[in-house]
Amino acid sequence: MTTPHDVPSSNFIDRLAKYLKENVDAVQPLQWANYAKTGSHVEKQPQNPNWWYIRTASILRKVYVHGPIGLEALRSDYGGRKNNGVKMNHAAKAGGSSIRKILQQLETAGFIQTKKPQGRIMTPKGRKMMQEVAGDLAKELVKSVPELKKYQGE
Repeated sequence: MTTPHDVPSSNFIDRLAKYLKENVDAVQPLQWANYAKTGSHVEKQPQNPNWWYIRTASILRKVYVHGPIGLEALRSDYGGRKNNGVKMNHAAKAGGSSIRKILQQLETAGFIQTKKPQGRIMTPKGRKMMQEVAGDLAKELVKSVPELKKYQGE
């Protein structure tokens, strides 16, 4: 069985974002999502109109790979270097609101659940969906690069 570990993460996140946009009604960008920055370390709001789905797919993959994982760890992962002008740059966490809302939407969809006090973990439904998307992606990658067949778990 092919898992998200077996396929390139960038391709997997793009495929998962497309799947979430087309098939999961619980994951929808909020009204303010087009106007808000993702943290104090960025200067402008995201320019990609599908950034909400891409961030959702990325968070879902992080929960799958690193779970249980909490909000503060995700804020650190999506943070960056804050430009302080002439002063030294320092690390800044990402904004928590968009990450929190995405986690809530994924819980509503039934893909993740809260495990107190550690953080969020995958549900069997979420794990199955991620493995199906990874399997479909792996089959397409094998068509373009036949050498990858030996890495499939089938």
